[in-house]
Amino acid sequence: MLPAIEALGSYALQVLKFFGETTNLHLRTLIHILRRNIEVRTTVRQMAQIGVSSLPVSGVTLLFSGMVFAYHIADQASGLGVRGYVGWGVAETMARELGPALTALVVAARAGSAMAAELGTMKVTEQIDALRTMATDPVSYLVVPRYIAALVTLPMLALIGDVIGVTGGFAMSSMTARMSAQEYFGAIPPHMELWTVAAGVIKAIFFGIIIAIVSCHQGLYCKMAAEEVGRATTRAVVYCIILVFGADIILTIFLYPS
Repeated sequence: MLPAIEALGSYALQVLKFFGETTNLHLRTLIHILRRNIEVRTTVRQMAQIGVSSLPVSGVTLLFSGMVFAYHIADQASGLGVRGYVGWGVAETMARELGPALTALVVAARAGSAMAAELGTMKVTEQIDALRTMATDPVSYLVVPRYIAALVTLPMLALIGDVIGVTGGFAMSSMTARMSAQEYFGAIPPHMELWTVAAGVIKAIFFGIIIAIVSCHQGLYCKMAAEEVGRATTRAVVYCIILVFGADIILTIFLYPS
């Protein structure tokens, strides 16, 4: 009994330590942004690496997701005699959940892992210590550009993913259910609310913050061993996925009150 309690207590302390370190890192990042300690060139380069480079993967993911979802909903809607609502159903689902959530997962797996691995390698090779000896704050030089890049590009990727997913749904519906463009897209403008799209963008902003802070934290706090870089990268992706889904639940409750 005592070993189990001891293990549970140790795990709880690790969780509290993780949230304490990430909160501290986030606050330091915000302070540097408010003070305008921003490396513009590095930030633009990170936007290209996080946003532009992730667009093909996220686009394909949302395309296939929209096609699969449209296939199922078109099949059910045809049996119920509500074929005209297929396009709206796909668009509503994409904007509310699939767009921001799947985009966040793709960025966490691709860009988040890269951030953790890059900063972890810099930590192990003592490049971060070298920055400190040159009176350069690693948070300002390394974390802030990645934070801003994820904050800006993730909502854009989510919006583009929404469009791609809805278009993929139309392609699948037209091939399988023989739906016309008017029949598919006709119900979207009168039923789709602007707040639904805006709420999806808000979710993507928070997801971008989570991915940037968690990934950079795992890299900066990596232990001084070569094998720890891989472990930090794995933890970054796992933690990002868990926290993204956890934040999704909380944001859904607040953004879509019953």
